[in-house]
Amino acid sequence: MAAILLDTTVLIDALRGRSAADRIRSLRHRGDSPFTSAINVEELSRGIKKGEEKALTRLLRGLRVAPLGFEEGRQAGEWRRRHAARGITLSQADCLIAAAALSVDAILATGNPKDFPMRGVRVDHWPVGEQSHLT
Repeated sequence: MAAILLDTTVLIDALRGRSAADRIRSLRHRGDSPFTSAINVEELSRGIKKGEEKALTRLLRGLRVAPLGFEEGRQAGEWRRRHAARGITLSQADCLIAAAALSVDAILATGNPKDFPMRGVRVDHWPVGEQSHLT
């Protein structure tokens, strides 16, 4: 059993019935624990299309939400500072998402692995935009 934190790109893919939906279902069948974070919930709520509200709520209610507290905020700030010293700008949101994944010892499933170069974060690239096998 593994914890998998689903990034916004993956959740959008699942919401729209593409390949990530199949992968999320397979997580559940294997007994893995799907997570997301408050940052991902905010990003999805801000960007959904009209008519997707109920489907989004149903999708998100089936996930655990990884905590974001003091330690996660400290870790995110440390990553941003260290990378900035090397001339690399990391987004606050991505650092908080990565810290949330780390806090629950989860693999971070994302369509944008390059956004998560943080040391200690396990990233799994889930290509997005592909059609589901069910369609």
